Amino acid sequence: MAVDLQRRLAAEALGTALLVAAVVGSGIMADRLTGDSALALLCNAIATGAVLFVLISILGPISGAHLNPAVTMTFALRKDISISTSLAYVAAQIVGGVAGTMLAHAMFDLSLLQMSQTVRTGPAQWLAEAVATFGLLLTIFGGLRLRADAVPSLVALYITSAYWFTASTSFANPAVTIARSFTNTFSGIRLADVPGFIMVQLISAVIAGWFAAWLFAEQHDHSSLITAEGAD
Repeated sequence: MAVDLQRRLAAEALGTALLVAAVVGSGIMADRLTGDSALALLCNAIATGAVLFVLISILGPISGAHLNPAVTMTFALRKDISISTSLAYVAAQIVGGVAGTMLAHAMFDLSLLQMSQTVRTGPAQWLAEAVATFGLLLTIFGGLRLRADAVPSLVALYITSAYWFTASTSFANPAVTIARSFTNTFSGIRLADVPGFIMVQLISAVIAGWFAAWLFAEQHDHSSLITAEGAD
C-alpha cells in the first residue's frame, strides 16, 4: 500500500525503539532474575526474536520494517529506495534506537542514559559481526525472493539463532549498536568499540547484497521457446 514518508519514518523510529527496548529490557530483566549468563542470553535471544516477528509483520506493510541502517543502505544500493529517503530512514532508526534504550531504563527505574563499559572488540568479534550481518541480509533477500510471506519468521529465527552461534551475540545493526552503547547493562557495548562493529556491519551488508543479487537472480527457462521454434 502507498504510505506517505512521514508515517514510514514514524514506523521506522517506533519499530527500532521497540526492538531496542526489547533487547535492553529483556537483558536487564534476565540479569535481575538469574545469575546464570547462559540462561540470561537465552531469555535475551527469545525476546528479541519474538519482537522482531511482531514488528516486521505489522510494520512491514508501512515502511518495509528495515529497522536497521545496514538493511536500508543495501536497499538504497539496489535502488529500491531513494538516497534521500534512505538517509531519513537511518536518522529515524538511530533516534528511535536511543529512545528505546531510554525507555528500557525508565521501565526498570535506571538512569536514562549510561555509558556501557562492556568490551566487545577484536578480530573474533568483528568476524562474528560480519557473519551475523551477512546472514541477516541473505535471509532478508532470499526470503523476499522466494518466500516473502515468511520474512518475519525467517528474520526472527535467524537472529534468535545468531545470538548463540556468533561470538558477538549478533548485533548486526548499526542503529542498535549505537543504542546499546548507552546502556551499562547486560546488552551493552563500550562506545569505543562501536565504530569497529559498524564498519564491519556495513561492509558485510554490501557484500551480502551483491551476493544475494547473484544467488537469487531470476532464471529464465528458454527450453519452451526452443521447442516452439523447432515445431515451426
